[in-house]
Amino acid sequence: MTVPNPAEAGAIVAAPFPESPATSINPWGNGKPSLGDRLFRRLSQGSGVLITVLIAAIGAFLLWRAIPALARNKENFLTYSGTWKTADPSAMHFGILDLLRVTTFVSLFALALAMPVALGVAIFLTQYAPRRFAAPLAHLVDLLAAVPSIIYGVWGLHVLAPRLRPVATWLNHTLGHCFLFARGNTSIGGGGNVFTGGIVLAVMILPIITAVTREVFAQTPHGQIEAALALGGTRWEVVTTTVLPFGRSGYISGAMLGLGRALGETVALLIILHGTQQAFGWSLFDGGSTFATKIAAAASDLHNPYQAGAYLAAGLMLYLLTFVVNAAARTALAGAGQATR
Repeated sequence: MTVPNPAEAGAIVAAPFPESPATSINPWGNGKPSLGDRLFRRLSQGSGVLITVLIAAIGAFLLWRAIPALARNKENFLTYSGTWKTADPSAMHFGILDLLRVTTFVSLFALALAMPVALGVAIFLTQYAPRRFAAPLAHLVDLLAAVPSIIYGVWGLHVLAPRLRPVATWLNHTLGHCFLFARGNTSIGGGGNVFTGGIVLAVMILPIITAVTREVFAQTPHGQIEAALALGGTRWEVVTTTVLPFGRSGYISGAMLGLGRALGETVALLIILHGTQQAFGWSLFDGGSTFATKIAAAASDLHNPYQAGAYLAAGLMLYLLTFVVNAAARTALAGAGQATR
């Protein structure tokens, strides 16, 4: 029997496999891409440019319409918290301090209520619920997003608020020494306050946070889950050691999407908060107006471009506020991504 030369045998073993046509041609590099690839690339680039242009155009329009009104404003636009007087273009008084306070306060209150519930629902649907029940339950939660805002507003003011009255009264009597639960500018019994509005808003943003969190938790590698179970971990230990660290960024992303939804909510809060002009005092039982409800309440009574410009200036600040929230979300996601590496 002939024994092959070791050098030749090594050469044979080290010979590279022939490149397949799929890996030897780079459709975005040296190879010539097909017509479909070129069209898809141009369409994707054009869509990105179009969205950027539209966003910039909206901001430019708001700024262009707001400047004449701001020039006639007799108050500091950022720090004035009194009653708006915009009917007379020669003596306009308006500012956004109260609007900013109410918008952020009711949105953060709703977010604080919705985030724990959304987290619990997402964990239950992905880790505890039987498969035959998980999908129908998930669809039921998602259906909350299909309810119109006006239905939420009417339900919150006429159905939910009367049932929350004993809870609100108890909080006011027990924790009234804390400014968060002190009796505000509106009656606790009426229900047209931040307390009721925040709970309704929490229900409205719950399906958004739950859906994003659930989808991310469902992508947890099964190998990690099985390894944790094999080491003797309980189901809850598996959730805390594998599912939550893996899905932290998705949970934060869902929360930021919910916050963006809460900042811009209009009709439901307009019905509940009544658009009171009284000063906001940082109590859950205060009333007030958000950016969106202030603009919506006055939309039918704008008689000149300067008066409209005052409310468009408020819209510009809401527009900028969403950018701040998005920047904070990206920073949080980047930090969560680095922590899980």
